[in-house]
This record gives sequence, structure tokens and C-alpha cells, in this order.
Amino acid sequence: MCKIKAVIFDMDGVLIEAKDWHYEALNQALNLFGYNISRYDHLVTFDGLPTRKKLEMLSMEKGLPKGLHSFINKMKQIYTMEHVYMKCKPLFNHQYALSKLKAEGYGLALASNSVRITIDMMMEKADLQKYLDFTLSNQDVTKSKPDPEIYVKAINRFGYKPEECLVVEDNPNGVKAALGSGANLLKVETVYDVTYQNIKNRIKEIEGQTIAGGLR
Repeated sequence: MCKIKAVIFDMDGVLIEAKDWHYEALNQALNLFGYNISRYDHLVTFDGLPTRKKLEMLSMEKGLPKGLHSFINKMKQIYTMEHVYMKCKPLFNHQYALSKLKAEGYGLALASNSVRITIDMMMEKADLQKYLDFTLSNQDVTKSKPDPEIYVKAINRFGYKPEECLVVEDNPNGVKAALGSGANLLKVETVYDVTYQNIKNRIKEIEGQTIAGGLR
């Protein structure tokens, strides 16, 4: 029987409702130079990708000068921080879920395509940092999601097997990364689906399948 020993969370759309903040902040920076990402493209194409990847795509598809990438990225981070300061607050369902899981002995980590400074600020404002064993940012890997590197690194840092870990993700790029790492998956639609009961139900389901498989 394989028991789940750790839960690894994505951040945006899972622990923090920050998708719109990132979208709005990047467009604020792009608007300085007359560029824009439509809501449709954000939802269908860009969701879950790191900013540098989005800028590379805009250069290829819309002719955004590559020389502007660094400045746009810096401005985007500044605008994102403004949104975080104004809007990021603790959610009871997340505080309850992570505190209960921690008390039950599960390893807890965060693996996000965001940069380190954004992760640290959001976790502090959401009051979740104290429950996490560690956090990984896109600066800790060479390949961001949808590549599985960040989840493989998190699993290895715990010292567990992939099948002993559960990843909580919300978007296609993150789901692809999670499955590529060999870990189990709990896919959520919104931050409000990230509850203690939903996580425990998925763990019981996985462990039940393992038992059933062993009895065949």
C-alpha cells in the first residue's frame, strides 16, 4: 500500500486568487508600450505560464521588442505587488486545511511559476508561510511549468516517491507538470475548492485505489 505523505500546492488559482492580479499587472506594464493581452488569450493561452514565457510569445506573435522584456518584467512585478498589498488576505478554508494537514503529519510545500519575491509576499499576506516546509519559485528551476521539473524537485526535496505525493493544481499547464512528475493530482476549479475535506477525500480515494489494486 502506498500512503500519501506530502501535499504540494500551486499558488495562483489554488492558494491565492491572483490570476486577475497577474493579468492586470502585466497589461499595465505592456500598455506603457501599446501592447495588450486580451482576456480570451489570457484564459486560453497564457494562464499558468511565467511572465518571461508570455513575453517571448508576444515577441514571436505580436512583434514585442525583446529589448523591452527586462523593463516590462520589472514593471509587472511592481504592479503585482501593488495588487497584493491591496487585495491579498487570509482565507479561512486554506488556513484550516493547511493547519489540519500539518497537524496530521503531512509534508506541505508550494511550487509556483511566480518569482520568489511574489511568493514570499503572498504567503505572508495570506498567513500560510508557517504551514509550509518549503516553497519553490520559477527561479529555482531551469524549466517552468508545463515542464514537470519544479514538481520533481519538490518531491525529491521531501525524499518521497512521486506516488506518495499529491499535487493540487488548477490550470492545464500546471496539471501537465504535475502528471509529468508522476505524482497524484487533485484538480480544482477555484481557490474555494481547496478545502481540507476535498484534499482528504482525494487522499482516501488514492489510497483506496492502491488497496484495491493490491487485492486483485
